[in-house]
Amino acid sequence: MTLYSCCLILLVFSWNTAAYGPNQRAQKKGDIILGGLFPIHFGVAAKDQDLKSRPESVECIRYNFRGFRWLQAMIFAIEEINSSPTLLPNMTLGYRIFDTCNTVSKALEATLSFVAQNKIDSLNLDEFCNCSEHIPSTIAVVGATGSGISTAVANLLGLFYIPQVSYASSSRLLSNKNQFKSFLRTIPNDEHQATAMADIIEYFRWNWVGTIAADDDYGRPGIEKFREEAEERDICIDFSELISQYSDEEEIQQVVEVIQNSTARVIVVFSSGPDLEPLIKEIVRRNITGKIWLASEAWASSSLIAMPEFFRVIGSTIGFALKAGQIPGFREFLQKVHPKKSTNNGFAKEFWEETFNCYLPDGSKNSPTSASFHKGHEESLGAGNGTSAFRPPCTGDENITSVETPYMDYTHLRISYNVYLAVYSIAHALQDIYTCTPGKGLFTNGSCADIKKVEAWQVLKHLRHLNFTNNMGEQVDFDEFGDLVGNYSIINWHLSPEDGSVVFEEVGHYNVYAKKGERLFINENKILWSGFSKEVPFSNCSRDCLPGTRKGIIEGEPTCCFECVDCPDGEYSDETDASACDKCPEDYWSNENHTSCIPKQIEFLSWTEPFGIALTLFAVLGIFLTSFVLGVFTKFRNTPIVKATNRELSYLLLFSLLCCFSSSLFFIGEPQDWTCRLRQPAFGISFVLCISCILVKTNRVLLVFEAKIPTSLHRKWWGLNLQFLLVFLCTFVQIVICVIWLYTAPPSSYRNHDLEDEIIFITCHEGSLMALGFLIGYTCLLAAICFFFAFKSRKLPENFNEAKFITFSMLIFFIVWISFIPAYASTYGKFVSAVEVIAILAASFGLLACIFFNKVYIILFKPSRNTIEEVRCSTAAHAFKVAARATLRRSNVSRKRSNSLGGSTGSTPSSSISSKSNHEDPFPLPASAERQRQQQRGCKQKVSFGSGTVTLSLSFEEPQKNAVANRTTKRRNSLEAQNSDDSLMRHRALLPLQ
Repeated sequence: MTLYSCCLILLVFSWNTAAYGPNQRAQKKGDIILGGLFPIHFGVAAKDQDLKSRPESVECIRYNFRGFRWLQAMIFAIEEINSSPTLLPNMTLGYRIFDTCNTVSKALEATLSFVAQNKIDSLNLDEFCNCSEHIPSTIAVVGATGSGISTAVANLLGLFYIPQVSYASSSRLLSNKNQFKSFLRTIPNDEHQATAMADIIEYFRWNWVGTIAADDDYGRPGIEKFREEAEERDICIDFSELISQYSDEEEIQQVVEVIQNSTARVIVVFSSGPDLEPLIKEIVRRNITGKIWLASEAWASSSLIAMPEFFRVIGSTIGFALKAGQIPGFREFLQKVHPKKSTNNGFAKEFWEETFNCYLPDGSKNSPTSASFHKGHEESLGAGNGTSAFRPPCTGDENITSVETPYMDYTHLRISYNVYLAVYSIAHALQDIYTCTPGKGLFTNGSCADIKKVEAWQVLKHLRHLNFTNNMGEQVDFDEFGDLVGNYSIINWHLSPEDGSVVFEEVGHYNVYAKKGERLFINENKILWSGFSKEVPFSNCSRDCLPGTRKGIIEGEPTCCFECVDCPDGEYSDETDASACDKCPEDYWSNENHTSCIPKQIEFLSWTEPFGIALTLFAVLGIFLTSFVLGVFTKFRNTPIVKATNRELSYLLLFSLLCCFSSSLFFIGEPQDWTCRLRQPAFGISFVLCISCILVKTNRVLLVFEAKIPTSLHRKWWGLNLQFLLVFLCTFVQIVICVIWLYTAPPSSYRNHDLEDEIIFITCHEGSLMALGFLIGYTCLLAAICFFFAFKSRKLPENFNEAKFITFSMLIFFIVWISFIPAYASTYGKFVSAVEVIAILAASFGLLACIFFNKVYIILFKPSRNTIEEVRCSTAAHAFKVAARATLRRSNVSRKRSNSLGGSTGSTPSSSISSKSNHEDPFPLPASAERQRQQQRGCKQKVSFGSGTVTLSLSFEEPQKNAVANRTTKRRNSLEAQNSDDSLMRHRALLPLQ
């Protein structure tokens, strides 16, 4: 069985060797062999395998100059290590390098040779096979390029734990260590690249893009990760297509139609250069311009795509490139390549022929045909498809530096440096094995591997624990997923003004180590859009919503397609394309454009506004007028008019009116806690004091005049001290109400945001509306009682009692405060205070005008009426009316009684009153004489009541010493009040009562 297995493996190996002749590999013997997989060609020739004959290996076409340079980087690194005195001394590294032709099938062919040799060594068949040309096992493989190819290779190598270190496969699927146990790489995985692409789109504020991906293990996972990142950033994808270099023309046409009809200008492409090339050619043919291409690392610097003839359609390309490295001496090594000198490199011959467009006559494949050769670029057909008539023979003296090809483009060594780093990673792992100290090794019981008999799985173990410093001073260590975390350079395609070639201008970088939000840096000044423009293109489904608006969803459309909706009042947006409007803080409101919040307008009854000024002026006017009246009354305090109005209570009444006018000022200005707590009590107490004074003085006069005979009880009851006591008691009740209010629910200032959105009304929160109702209700109750007494005393002498005017003032008071209640309830904000101020001023002016203006007018402008005679005359007339009514009432009663007894005639009461019913004086005096007589002797008044007119004549000459006068004086004294200055009582006493 063992012999059978040996033969089978040898058969596979021999077939593999036959397919890969000497010119199809680069091989060098050594103590330890490293394998290499590089895309020396871009693809294979399409061939119909009808199986009518034995299948032949497909032929590789389209030479890849960059792939050959990467191969040279591996050879350079191995030769550098072999010549190093410190790294693997006394050990020689060999290599076996194969061409993958950028296809899975060719890559697996090469991989089988690695596996087969390792399997032969593991079987120890030297005694059976007698292999004189024995080649050591391949302990590690450098490659491959494409992620799809590396996936297939990794599955095979992983079965035998042969470490694979890729330099260009970035698919994030390869980080799955459960599936790809032996895979490592010196290139960052695409997860960071996809995130960086989404960050770039977000940076330029694009949200409407298309995606294209290679239909392999590189494109599909990369674009899937990009979709995840785009969704997090609200980036919408208009279309998503898959491509391949083997897609038929119809499929390519369909993808181009989608691109042409799409409104998305930004196209994200996760693909390699060979897979993208057919699509770009068709786009160029149709001349579809104006698109922005966001390129993944695999094609961002591909010479297959970066061609001057393609620039008009892909000139806006922004791509990712790996961080460039430095390889000292590599430039000179590249220049030394020659078919005759590079005996170990079977690919040198074809490279020479493709570089100089000639053919070398010796060799099995010496008749290359160029079907579509482009000097200085990667696209050219390989040899073997034609005759030598198309190319001249090579001399061998051609100068490699005289030809511009991607092979000599060593200015930005990215993939080449990754190859260099991969070889050194394997070498340092071998160095760790070489220098391992027993007891400190990585294997069982700290054992070490034998460098002379090292196996692949032992190298893999040391690679996983690798940690060394490269030639650039950077630390190299693979993470748990076998990845190296690296940074990206961001490049923009420019057209060189010198030779018209496409150059890659570095315009930024992406640092994966930085914090989120700080990883991307772009220098926009270096970017040229479409090769010449500095203006950032627009790639959004909808136009940007300006600040002050938000994005509104359109039904049936992606979220990136929206309409701009104005922010509602009280909300704002200060950024473009806001998803939602933000609410302003409580004390702020949105401005007219809804782009920011401004402080809300503060509203209160201000001293400076016209309305506040007008109310203040009226309050000051009231204070001035009240002070003026008080001054007049003080100056003329001994005149009959002032005395007749109970001047002490009048002074107190005027003081209370001053308080009423002053209390209105507490309602003006910005409400503070102390003003809120002071204004209602001040208003309530002031008005109660005022009404109490009016009530007491009005009720006192009414009781005195209606009393038939003033007694000592009347004098005691209506003394001046008791009057003040009653005023105090009435006012004290209001004070108690205010104290309870302030203690239980004190008013306070309040910022009201609810009445109008953009205005803050600073008002007073009354604390308790019930307490306010009690305060006003008690005031109105006193006013109603006062009105009642004033109405009853409306016919008293005008000189003594302002009953009619008090009645009018109480009517005004009630009208004002009855109107105040609905007005107070229906207004808001500062107008609440204004309504109350108006009510206070109106009521105060009504009281002041009705009670005092008439008296001030008489005092100042009618001094003739401010005499004792005028007062006495008025008093006498009132007394006569009362007496006459009483006399007539008794007369009518007597007459009715006489009639009921038999018709007897009652006598008319005798009196000194002279009466004429409906008759004039038979001997009237002239008017002037009559006035003179009245001034000399007293007054004569006509009093109309009942059915006639009574003329009352009184004489105010010096009192005569007779009995009648004595009786009159005694009667007068009996009617006087306690206050000797009370003119009302003295004047009434002058009335004869016979």
